[in-house]
Amino acid sequence: MIPGGGQPNMQQLLQQAQKMQQDLALAQEELAATEVEGQAGGGLVKATVTGSGELRSLAIDPKAVDSEDTETLADLIVAAVQAANENAQQLQQEKLGPLAQGLGGMPGLPF
Repeated sequence: MIPGGGQPNMQQLLQQAQKMQQDLALAQEELAATEVEGQAGGGLVKATVTGSGELRSLAIDPKAVDSEDTETLADLIVAAVQAANENAQQLQQEKLGPLAQGLGGMPGLPF
C-alpha cells in the first residue's frame, strides 16, 4: 500500500528497482568469486565450486584410488561435487534470498 492512498511515485520505484538490480549484480559477482567445498568418503574426495556452482577443483586422496574398484571412486566424486553444490546453493540463498524478497515487494515485478 502507498502511504496516504496516493499513486506510486514511478521515479522512486524505478530508482528502487535500479538499486536492487545493482545489488543483485554485486551479489552475483561475489558468489562467482567465493569458493565452497564439499567432501565425501571422510574427506578422501574434495570438490571445490564457486558460489555460482562452477567446479573449480577436485582433490582425490591416493587412498581412494583402487584400480580394481573405479566405481566407488566415481561415486565418491559425484557425492563430493553434489555436497559442494549444496553448499553453493546455501550460499546463494544467503546472498540472494534477501534481494529476491525485496524485489517481490515491488508492485508490477514478476517475482
